Amino acid sequence: MTSKARLIYNPVSGHEQMPKNVADILDVLEQAGYEASAFRTTPEQNSARNEATRAAKEGFDLIVAAGGDGTINEVVNGIAFLDQRPKMAIIPAGTTNDYARALAIPRDNIPDAAKVILKNKTRKMDIGKAVFGDQTQYFVNIAASGSLTELTYGVPSEVKSALGYAAYLIKGAEMLPHLTENEMRLTYDDGVYEGKLSMFLLGMTNSIGGFEQVMPDAQLSDGLFQLIVVKPSDPVSMMKLMALALNGKHVDDPNIIYTKTRSLKAELIGKSAGQDLPVNLDGEIGGYCPVEFDNLQQRIEFYVGK
Repeated sequence: MTSKARLIYNPVSGHEQMPKNVADILDVLEQAGYEASAFRTTPEQNSARNEATRAAKEGFDLIVAAGGDGTINEVVNGIAFLDQRPKMAIIPAGTTNDYARALAIPRDNIPDAAKVILKNKTRKMDIGKAVFGDQTQYFVNIAASGSLTELTYGVPSEVKSALGYAAYLIKGAEMLPHLTENEMRLTYDDGVYEGKLSMFLLGMTNSIGGFEQVMPDAQLSDGLFQLIVVKPSDPVSMMKLMALALNGKHVDDPNIIYTKTRSLKAELIGKSAGQDLPVNLDGEIGGYCPVEFDNLQQRIEFYVGK
């Protein structure tokens, strides 16, 4: 019986490169032994997510998510909750492409990214689960909250395209005078942190916003999040911390908690209780505190590069 693959692509990702590459991607999938078809996402909310769920329930063996980190996240959300999940492949066509970087997928050539499938190398990857009351979301790379979190989604795409990593440093310097602190209780495997903080970050790979040393000890399939808590700090110390983050030396800073955990509960306390504090999942707001996270170990099997 022939295996079936469904390409789900965002037509506006990567300066609208995807549509002209669809035929080549489908050809690669056919070479890999799949009966291949494509779905072009629409502006309708959850377009990619709904199609991923439909394809999985209809028995497709592989779903290829082509677009930026947001498209990949949406497709993952379409299948992560199912008991029977197809394999996934990703074709990066966004700005930062953090997850493709972590999986060693070529990020500057769409046909080459598709050809990774021909090497037939896969890996079962951890998926993060975030529960906001009665709403559940999934993520593959980061979950974060706090005033510093704006660094991960507050830089416009066109600025990131033009300036690359420098865009984050510029944004960080711009934000420093306006940083606020939140009083929170974070409950994780090895303890509880109660107090003010500038940000907490749960990482699943070593690539965040294009930086590869923010989570220097990240593993992809061990069932553990990397947890970073940034305590209150003055602007001068915060600039130093940002510089240290470029080479992974920030984890030893006294203003940082860095540990591993399978789960995390984050809630606002004290004077911060009752505020609407957003939680960023893979670069987009996924919900608001309080939130509970769990690591779903080796939940989805992905095609990977070297």
